[in-house]
Amino acid sequence: MNNNNSFQAKNTNAFFLQAGISFGIALLTMILAVCYLPVEPWIRAFLALGTLFLTTSSFTLAKCVRDAQENQSVAARLDQARVDKLLAEHDPFRQIA
Repeated sequence: MNNNNSFQAKNTNAFFLQAGISFGIALLTMILAVCYLPVEPWIRAFLALGTLFLTTSSFTLAKCVRDAQENQSVAARLDQARVDKLLAEHDPFRQIA
């Protein structure tokens, strides 16, 4: 049984682009908010929400970069090749001598 499909979860280009755009929008929102900073409470609330959005978007972007880096790692490909070889050679119906 030769299985060439990888069972690792891979991000689509659309998800990667969405994460990058989300990070850019969040950063731009924070820059604009800081530029127009009167000290009123609703603006402070806006900055708090913007900071939260920027933080979560940063984590998403970091995850995308990490996943892309891991998928191209030589060590990961070698380990996967070893596991594929072991699974291909395994015969569960072979009698033990």
